[in-house]
Order: sequence, then structure tokens, then C-alpha cells
Amino acid sequence: MVDSLGVAVVGFGWMGRVHTQAYARLPHHYPRLGLRPELVTVAEEVPGRAEEAAERYGFASATRDWREVAADPRVRAVSITAPNFLHRRIGVAMAEAGKHLWIEKPVGLTAEDARAVADAAAKAGVRSAVGFNYRNAPAVETARELIASGELGTVTHARIRLLSDYAAHPDGALTWRYERERGGHGVLGDLASHGVDLARFLLGDIASLTADTAVFIPERARPTGATAGHTRATGGEPGPVENEDYVNCLLRFTSGARGTLEACRVSVGEQNNYGFEVHGTRGAVHWDFRRMGELAVSRGTQYQDQPVSTLHVGPGDGEYAAFQPGSANGMGYDDLKVVEAARFLRSIAEDKPYGATLDDAVHSATALDAMVRSAQSGSWVEVAGS
Repeated sequence: MVDSLGVAVVGFGWMGRVHTQAYARLPHHYPRLGLRPELVTVAEEVPGRAEEAAERYGFASATRDWREVAADPRVRAVSITAPNFLHRRIGVAMAEAGKHLWIEKPVGLTAEDARAVADAAAKAGVRSAVGFNYRNAPAVETARELIASGELGTVTHARIRLLSDYAAHPDGALTWRYERERGGHGVLGDLASHGVDLARFLLGDIASLTADTAVFIPERARPTGATAGHTRATGGEPGPVENEDYVNCLLRFTSGARGTLEACRVSVGEQNNYGFEVHGTRGAVHWDFRRMGELAVSRGTQYQDQPVSTLHVGPGDGEYAAFQPGSANGMGYDDLKVVEAARFLRSIAEDKPYGATLDDAVHSATALDAMVRSAQSGSWVEVAGS
């Protein structure tokens, strides 16, 4: 018999929809998971949006006040997909109310915020998942296994990139994403947080770093109404962009490997150009999110002029078999969130961690804070806790 788990979603922009759809798909891809999510309630402060979500996706109730979710005994697990500045307040409150947490990265604005949520969850004894979805790609997990097995030799250096054009249009609205108090450090929390998680997932802890940041579109128009995602606005009152469009970072890992991490939200001509290249003393592995099921792999004993082959992941890799029956059938972004949801519910059912947790969010946020300090000082900065 499968037990039901009452779930709620707090914040219903694009990511709230993605989480909701992931819950709905779990019985299809993970029929033996042991827990079946039940959509209890959705909270969203924009008038009418929660009610619309409830009608469309089948939530039993809707509210504009997330505090009602914390007090609802039907709810055992909560997806927190609200803006960054609300992560700490909502996350701590939900943990203290005994709710398991699936929370989007970067978990607040600073490492202090992420740590506060992690501490509250640990104290309450609830399980957590964090939205570092790119590590869930079967090809990324296969790359990690290649690296850990030593097939590439000793890792010498890596490059991680997250380049996007979602904020490249000068008419992009001046939403909370561009404000320091509500959006934190811009592209650092939005994209570089994923980069740090990929770096740690593949190569281990970061010991120190030096970073440079920039704002390339210094002014935008304020929106005149409610927004969702990356809305455009014209004619509104102009205001300053307060946080970073771009970051470039040199990394030193505790293993001795070196790396670079580059992230940009205003890269014209780049649509979700996310990926990595990892080089070792005997080989290399490359991954591009836009070709999610492929790895470019070089391994052997030739060293010079060693060929690169394409590896298509299949049912024996990561969670691929839950989605496709044979190699080279494509998976998509939303599938990675279904994997994330499955690992979250499995952690609740078995009372042990699976996938990215709040501890990973704290590590990522600590590195992001170090980037901010480095960009301000122009020097190398140690990453605390590594």
C-alpha cells in the first residue's frame, strides 16, 4: 500500500509550476516510490494566481498567505519557490512547523540565510531537498563516476560555464531579481550557485577563489503590474540594477585541481549554454546541458592526439531508466525536477538524505559569499568550511 503525503507549494511563478508538475508525474515514473504526493494547498500573494493554480492543477485549497500553509496539519512537505529574499523566513517557519522542505536555490541571499534554514531543518528533524537540478542529469552522474574511478587520471583543471540571455534585453523589467535586498547578488545566486554545486559534485570542495563581477545593463524600467519569470517592461520609471550581471572566477580545489567558473545572464546569442569540461592526466570529459544525454569522453594511454568519443547515456546511468527505455532518447529540464522530487520523497520515506540537501546549499552559498568578498577586495579568498 502506498501512503499519501500532503504537499504544498509556496510561490507560484514558473518554478512553482515546475514543482507542481514534478509531483504530479511521480507516480508515472516512480510507481514503487512508497509515497504518493497529494496536492493540498498552494500559496501565492499575487491576487487570483493561487486560485488559478488550484483549479488548473488540482490543489484542494488556495491561499495568499504562506503562514496558513505552515499551520495546516494536512501539509507534511512544502515546496518553497518564492523569491530569494523570502527563502529564509518561509524556510525556517516551515521547518519549525515540522514540514519537510524542497526549496529552490540559492536558499536566501547569503550563507547566513542558508545556514539558518539548514539549522532549523536539522533541529526539527525534517528532510530537505534543494533545487540543484543539473547534478541530476544521468550524464552528469556518469561523468562523476568516470572522474571518481580514476579513468581520467588525476584531475588537473576544469571549466564550468552558465551563460544565458534571459536578462539580455534592455527592456527586461526591473523586478526583484535585480534588487540587492530581494534578489541578492544577481547572477551569482541565480546561475553561479548551480556552477558551484556542479563543481563540488564533480570535483570536491573548493579551497579558495578569486572573482571579478560586472553589471552590463545598469538601468531598467520598473514593472507597472505583477510579474512572473522574465517580464519585459517599457514606459515604467527607470531604476538602477543593483546586482551582478556577470561573474568570472578562478577556483582552487582542496584536491589541488584548478578551475574556472563563468556565469552571465546577459549573454546575447547564448540560450542556456550550461556545461563543463574536466581534464585529467589521462583523459577528459565534457558535458553540454543542451545535449543533456551526451558526454564527450577522451580516455586511454595516448595522451597526445588522443581521440574524443561521444557516449550516449542509457538505462544503466543515473535515473535514466525511469524515463526512457533505450540510450539516446532525450530527457528534458522538467525530468530533472521529477528526479529531484523523487529523491526528496525517498528521503522522507527512508529518513535519510538523497540528492542535494540544505548542506549543499550552505556550501554553495559560502562560496558565493567568498566571490563577493573577492570581487570587492580584488584578492584570493579562502572558502570557509572547505
